[in-house]
Amino acid sequence: MKRCSLFLSTARRSLLLSMGLLAAGLGASAQAQGVVRNFPDTALRGTMEVGQPPWITMDGEKAQLSPGSRIRGTSNTLVMSGGLVGQKLVVNYVLAPGGLVHDVWILTEAEAALKRPRAADLKN
Repeated sequence: MKRCSLFLSTARRSLLLSMGLLAAGLGASAQAQGVVRNFPDTALRGTMEVGQPPWITMDGEKAQLSPGSRIRGTSNTLVMSGGLVGQKLVVNYVLAPGGLVHDVWILTEAEAALKRPRAADLKN
């Protein structure tokens, strides 16, 4: 009895894999060419240090990452907070409605050179 195969042939799998690797390489080269990331208008500038996740310090004050928070590296890929423990990073971030840190972007030197409001600026 002839059965239908739900699996792709080896040749088709390698073709799809090579196309995926090519697409990933093109995306990485676009980031390397200095693509400017657009940050939300509500994003603030800060210096973040990850302690014991989800606990962080933002500009020297205790803060907490929200459930489902996202940290994006300089290449705009997701970064796990556990891999950043003890590092001081210049970031842009957005707060969730409850005051927890929800979205974080680790900045490149060029992005960090651009002016952006800090949380301390809004308190005054």
